[in-house]
Amino acid sequence: MHTPARVLLVDDHPAARRTVRALLADMGMSVAVVCGEAENGKQAVEKVRSLEPDIVLLDIGMPEMNGVQAAYEIRRMAPYAKIIFFTVDDSPEASTAAKLLGVSALVSKSSPARVLISTIQNLVSSF
Repeated sequence: MHTPARVLLVDDHPAARRTVRALLADMGMSVAVVCGEAENGKQAVEKVRSLEPDIVLLDIGMPEMNGVQAAYEIRRMAPYAKIIFFTVDDSPEASTAAKLLGVSALVSKSSPARVLISTIQNLVSSF
């Protein structure tokens, strides 16, 4: 029996965080649990430092520090953490940034919920 993956939800929209929290709850607590939330990149970096999540679900377009900048900082201080860009910005530039930063996956918010769920399940099975 393995320990559930600890997920940090980072999005400036509370509704998006609530929706993902509900999706993760539907997956079952044995796969992944939400260990915290942040509404901007600066908070995300602070929460990664204090909570040490396994997975950071990170929006790109946020105030104070965007997801690309946050991913850079998170990668530097917590190389063990898997990062998923979960964003409306699925542009080629976002994909390039994800590759350069070592982000594990990029999932568009317009994708069906099962895409995000399977992405998280695949990451969890790689631990």
